[in-house]
Amino acid sequence: MNYSVEDVNSVKKILHIEVPQDVVAKEIDDAYKTLNKTTKVKGFRPGKAPKSVLEQQYGKDIRADITARLVNTSYKDALEESGFSPLQLPLIEPSDLSVEDGRALCYTATVEIIPEIQDIDFKGLQLKKMMYAPTDEEIDAQLAMLQKNFADIRPVTSVRPAQKGDFVVLDYEGFQNGAPHAELQKTENMTMKIGAGIISDDFDAQITGMSPEESKDFSITFPDNYQKKSLAGQEIAFHVYLNEIREEILPEINDDFAKKTGEFQTVEDLKSAMRAHMNAEYAKRSEQEINEQVFAALIEKVPFEVPEILVDLELAGIIREYERSFEQQGVTLESQGINKQILTASYQGVAERTARRHLILEKIISQEKLTLSEDELDSELRKVAIACSRSQEEMRAYYHQNPLILERLKSALLEKHAIALIVDHATIEEVTPVLEYPEKVQEALPAQE
Repeated sequence: MNYSVEDVNSVKKILHIEVPQDVVAKEIDDAYKTLNKTTKVKGFRPGKAPKSVLEQQYGKDIRADITARLVNTSYKDALEESGFSPLQLPLIEPSDLSVEDGRALCYTATVEIIPEIQDIDFKGLQLKKMMYAPTDEEIDAQLAMLQKNFADIRPVTSVRPAQKGDFVVLDYEGFQNGAPHAELQKTENMTMKIGAGIISDDFDAQITGMSPEESKDFSITFPDNYQKKSLAGQEIAFHVYLNEIREEILPEINDDFAKKTGEFQTVEDLKSAMRAHMNAEYAKRSEQEINEQVFAALIEKVPFEVPEILVDLELAGIIREYERSFEQQGVTLESQGINKQILTASYQGVAERTARRHLILEKIISQEKLTLSEDELDSELRKVAIACSRSQEEMRAYYHQNPLILERLKSALLEKHAIALIVDHATIEEVTPVLEYPEKVQEALPAQE
């Protein structure tokens, strides 16, 4: 076997492999001799059938078998000599490869390998930690949203027209070119909140000011980016009949309200629980931002090429998550005007950066000889068991019966150790952030009288 290596790049190699003609000829000759001894051919005594007859009847299968065997052995020999450890099965070309009498067997095997990454100097990174803390305004906004969840929706007893914030019960039907629209067929007793844009903001504007038992005909044009593609940019005529106006009655925020929302005795208890929850969420956010800074710094410091197969695997995982998310909503990607090509184009960069992060962490894990103790693994399995409402014994049995999944769990834990090690050796500046989007927080608060 002879071979040479063509470097496409640092992680993609093409092996040009040649099995000499004499080796091929011997394999073919030996195969036919063995076949002649073990196969009965009509009209010939055992072992006396001419090679031409055997080739006519069995040649295709014999050549396929010899080709597969020679490719397998020569490829393994080339890998052993080159020292390559491919990440996936090779791409063998030509695709119709077959041995022929009197000719060497020549082919190429394209493989991808893990990049060689030099030891990483990860100590002394300059990081900024945002010291997020919930403000009183944010707590009040959370209370206001919870207050809305416990609101009563009651019919308006006074005589007045519908206004923004009201819930209205109405009948409606949509028409286009004088005919009922298939997606806006007659609907009765639909309850919707004015201002929520359930059908569209323009629709809400048209029904604002209507009174109970009033009918109205109007036309609106749906925006070009409307969520239902079939209605985007379309002008639709509506006939609407308003049955009833209902208003939202908010409960008073007091100790009785706190008792209704959970295991709290007072409003202060409720606020304390909210503050603790928000502090935990802010801590996660701060940690994620630190991690992003770590990887941004290391990616810039340690340049290397990423194998396409690793990027493809990350992309496949992203697409699967999208599909699962849509399935849970009872829809498909295609029904929302999304296909895998669009997702691939949108998330190619994300997948590449994710693959790069894993390679950096794997290098640091190896470089620093990080290990995982059985106690740490048991502790993580206990957390997983609680999250899945299973016993720890069940989770341990599941993971040990699925070695690949167990290795993924171990890798994830080791990556956490690597990140913690990097952060421990970093210089961290604590920064007090400015409240983001204060107008959004203000909007969530009850209107001042």
